[in-house]
Amino acid sequence: MDRFVNKYNMSLLTDFYELTMAQVYFEKNMNGNAVFNFFIRPTKNRNYFLNAGIELLIDYLLNVKFTEEDIDFLYKTGKFKDDFLDYLRYFRFSGNLYAVDEGEIVFANEPIIQIEAPIIEAQIVETFLINTIQISILVATKALRCYSVAKNTMLVDFGLRRAHGTDAGMIAARSSYIAGFVGTSNVLAGKVYGIPIYGTMAHSFIMAHDNEEEAFENFASVYPENTVFLVDTYDTINGVKNAVKVAKKLGIRIKGVRLDSGDILHLSKEARKILDENGFKDAIIFVSGGINEYKIKELMEKNAPVNGFGVGTELVTSADLPYLDCAYKLVEYDGKPAMKLSRKKITVPYKKQFYRIYRQGKIYKDIITHFDETVEDGVKMLNLYIENGRLVKKLPTLKEIRELTLINFEKLPQTFKSINQYMTLTPELSNRLIKATEELQHRLKKS
Repeated sequence: MDRFVNKYNMSLLTDFYELTMAQVYFEKNMNGNAVFNFFIRPTKNRNYFLNAGIELLIDYLLNVKFTEEDIDFLYKTGKFKDDFLDYLRYFRFSGNLYAVDEGEIVFANEPIIQIEAPIIEAQIVETFLINTIQISILVATKALRCYSVAKNTMLVDFGLRRAHGTDAGMIAARSSYIAGFVGTSNVLAGKVYGIPIYGTMAHSFIMAHDNEEEAFENFASVYPENTVFLVDTYDTINGVKNAVKVAKKLGIRIKGVRLDSGDILHLSKEARKILDENGFKDAIIFVSGGINEYKIKELMEKNAPVNGFGVGTELVTSADLPYLDCAYKLVEYDGKPAMKLSRKKITVPYKKQFYRIYRQGKIYKDIITHFDETVEDGVKMLNLYIENGRLVKKLPTLKEIRELTLINFEKLPQTFKSINQYMTLTPELSNRLIKATEELQHRLKKS
């Protein structure tokens, strides 16, 4: 299993109210079986979402526990009684996890994750679940949008230094890789996840030398087979010419040049001309600096001779959609359905399953049902990963998830792939689920 890298034990990575509620449940002997659904509310900024982060959640659920140090900290808050703290000493997740596979395309209002466990357990794991799944899906979806317009150019995650924390940087590298990126600049992600690592040189390296030509020569003398010259520190066109000069002097090939600023369309065409005229037709042109899916699309549509992009800040922060309006809601407790009736935030009760129907190899419709319903010609989307606290489904490798993503993306109707127009799929509810929901809503309003 790919392991999530943390510098803290994760048991206390929860909101305080999860623990205060848990103590009340404990004292009042309310620890019946609960079912919670995680879903994303609609947003016009995204036509679809790429599911990601499930393995990170599984790793947490299989290993979460409270250490004596954790117990001591909680005791010193003065908010928790000894018998509840004794309960936490032996806390383990003993429930079930149903989830859509990583690498599947999902849509708003679908139960992407379903937790079924004693309510104390289901409540305590909520914060980690939302925190981890939200950023995983955000970055994976942003990355897939870049992939959708990149026309087979290489995409590399350059975002670690701008990520909102070290964990976010790790998750971004993982999520972007499964969404079609070829690699990352994040060396730790390379070690932990086996993601290919990429990098060239910084402007500071050029500036540390007396001149650009000297900087290029020093770098190329150490990495003669892997030199991508950063050419825009002073003057981009002269930078390309200096790269050519150094390569000829050392008798090496130029792997590529990187453009990090300026009029990329014009500069890439000029760079291509210079490289080709000097016999470096196989040298790539790699672009970085404020790149997102909109800029990639514009450059590709204008036939810019660009072979790859380093996508950084806009990727790791999902800049045009920096958070998901997502929720983790109770839908059953102790065998009884539960639903929220707040205006514009009504939830659908009951433990669920949902099915996907394809037509001519493309996603046609999704139908959400009671857990025990079946749908003719439908593919079951929620799979059992953890049962009674134990892993019961073999986890795919990161490379296999990436391959699944690219297969599933081909099944997404072309209209949904637009990054400029809003077109999405709204899941249907089965007739039985609609009727049961309406009946419960009527009863709750009368109570």
